[in-house]
Amino acid sequence: MRHLDRVTGTVLGSAVGDALGAPFEFGLPGVYRARFPDGVGEMCGGGGWDPGEATDDTQMAVLVGESLLERGDLDLPDIFDRFRRWAAGEPKDIGLQTEDVLTNGEPWDLAAALHFRLNGRAAGNGSLMRAATSAVYFAGAGRTGTMAAARRIAALTHGDRAAWEGTAVLHELIRVALDGADPVAAVPDTLAAVHADHRARWATVLAPGWHPDHASEFNGAVWPCLGSALWALRVTGSFEDALAAAIDLGGDTDTVAAVTGALAGAVYGAAAIPARWTSPLHVPLPGHGDRVLRAPELAALAERLSGKARARPE
Repeated sequence: MRHLDRVTGTVLGSAVGDALGAPFEFGLPGVYRARFPDGVGEMCGGGGWDPGEATDDTQMAVLVGESLLERGDLDLPDIFDRFRRWAAGEPKDIGLQTEDVLTNGEPWDLAAALHFRLNGRAAGNGSLMRAATSAVYFAGAGRTGTMAAARRIAALTHGDRAAWEGTAVLHELIRVALDGADPVAAVPDTLAAVHADHRARWATVLAPGWHPDHASEFNGAVWPCLGSALWALRVTGSFEDALAAAIDLGGDTDTVAAVTGALAGAVYGAAAIPARWTSPLHVPLPGHGDRVLRAPELAALAERLSGKARARPE
């Protein structure tokens, strides 16, 4: 499989998972297979979403990717400004924590930390959901480089280091998959690079025997979200089956499926993503000229990100 197919699969796969899972958000386990008992899922829409419409997960991922390309570097104030303009554009969906950080009037380097200090909770999965584009861009930086970049981008909106470490793990597992290796087998080496204070908890949810039923938090939290995505990849054998397994868990289905889609897309490549999912896919960008990206634009974005990948992020 060509490297470009895996790169495109990562970005497209995350967006497809997001749009496919959105109509089932906050549903009970089993809702996806109940809707599609023959196993052939469609972009059905629902819950305020049009068929194939991506949510804030993919919208923010696009903003990160476009900043990296246009600035030619990791420009954190620029990413934060794009996020803030997007939030002011009244997107259909935005996480409560992310909304507070982006609208509290604090500067880019203090907003998330102050939110965490005041609330004591900032380990949502919002930094995982947007990681596909940055994971592609920083894949050439090696384990240390890509994990460092992930932490810095995550910290823009999430003051809890647990979210930083989870996003760093996702970056690294995608890097491994883009190189054609098995991300599941790479978990032990990846955990060795996780901050010591957080390693044990991440080791628990990424363990081979872990099941989403073992989660102690709703899968809107960073730990069960990534754990569920890796589980869905581990127990299935195709892109379609991985997304079906992820969405059928219920709960925060768009984000769990977006993270699963990024991993599965890197493993199976863009060719494994069915056209019935990519054809209706569209990504509105509130606050940014009311642009709408479709699958060809997302594929082009992925290719540009891969071509401009940095070896040593600042």
